[in-house]
Amino acid sequence: MKKGLLVFCLFFLGFSNSKAQENQDSKQKDGRYERIFDFGDQVIDLISGEKWAVIPALVYSPETSLGIGVRAIRVFRTKGANSENLRPSTIPITLVYTLNNQTIFTTELDRWSNENRDYINARVELSNFPFYYFGIGKDPLPKDEGELYGNRYAYFHLLYQKKIARGLYFGPRYEFRVDDIYDRVSGGLLETTQVPGYDGQLLSGIGLNLNHDTRDNIFQPTKGWFNRLGWMGFTPVLGSNFTFNQYNLDFRKYFRITGKQVLALQSWWSFTTGNPTFQHISLIGGSDRMRGFFEGRYRDNHAMVQQAEYRIPAYRNLGIVVFGHAGQVASKPGDFSFNRMRFGGGFGLRYRLNQEGLNIRFDIAFGDRTAYYFGLNEVI
Repeated sequence: MKKGLLVFCLFFLGFSNSKAQENQDSKQKDGRYERIFDFGDQVIDLISGEKWAVIPALVYSPETSLGIGVRAIRVFRTKGANSENLRPSTIPITLVYTLNNQTIFTTELDRWSNENRDYINARVELSNFPFYYFGIGKDPLPKDEGELYGNRYAYFHLLYQKKIARGLYFGPRYEFRVDDIYDRVSGGLLETTQVPGYDGQLLSGIGLNLNHDTRDNIFQPTKGWFNRLGWMGFTPVLGSNFTFNQYNLDFRKYFRITGKQVLALQSWWSFTTGNPTFQHISLIGGSDRMRGFFEGRYRDNHAMVQQAEYRIPAYRNLGIVVFGHAGQVASKPGDFSFNRMRFGGGFGLRYRLNQEGLNIRFDIAFGDRTAYYFGLNEVI
């Protein structure tokens, strides 16, 4: 997602050439690798200013195809901080156009202050996002028969949390989303089933979040927990035209195995009650949960995903990961069972962009399809 991706290509070209010249000694090879990584560092230094880095944005996933645009990102610590333990805050701004005719604008504030006692997260998304609908339940349309619909949406959320005990943060969250579905297949699945949200939605809701966070680094944790329990309630009292509740549980644990190698584990659960829209119902797939499965191909009232990722430093700023996952959706919690699980896995590369541990990632995943992902930050 940054010119650091060029470093991946140069690295492998250099590796291939070195294999073709086996008579070179190891010092010559090491020198070649050093020059490649020195060039990568110079590129990053060139595009990174003192406060902001403005970079080309390159994304790829099954949901977007290839996307090209621009990204600006700032990593900072709040003024007055006198402790190196204060967590870094970030402001990324991204504008991308994809080969699936999607236009995506996002910006997000992730701010730590008051010696890590106050945390604010705010996000804005504006998008023209044609997408695919496969139906609801564990047996949707075949993977190549999703129904395309045109959708424009605006999204906003604001979360504030206060530290209430060591590693514990608690606070309210507000969420707003409006969707305009401007194109559907005539006589298609959306029109015939008329699921909630088939002709658009306006959601407005408030909730509560409890976080348990003992990570030693927010970008590249090597130990600790990151657990989140959240509830969101959407109601006409706040202007929503649909009424439902959603409960999310997200448990993550990080283990340093040997040296700088890290095992990351995640158990994620989502439960939805009431009259949820198909856009906001519990779902699996995509770049964050179960890579290798199209996002939203499997959706229902409830969903769960179990993921593991093993991270191995390879050379200087380059890292390697292998990952696996399993998940399912269900109309009732009692329908969860092992024989309904869907499994996937894959491997990828990481390139560290700064000392804080911010990474570019490239993944190849295998699920109900082979999928490729470019992105920023770790998945777990």
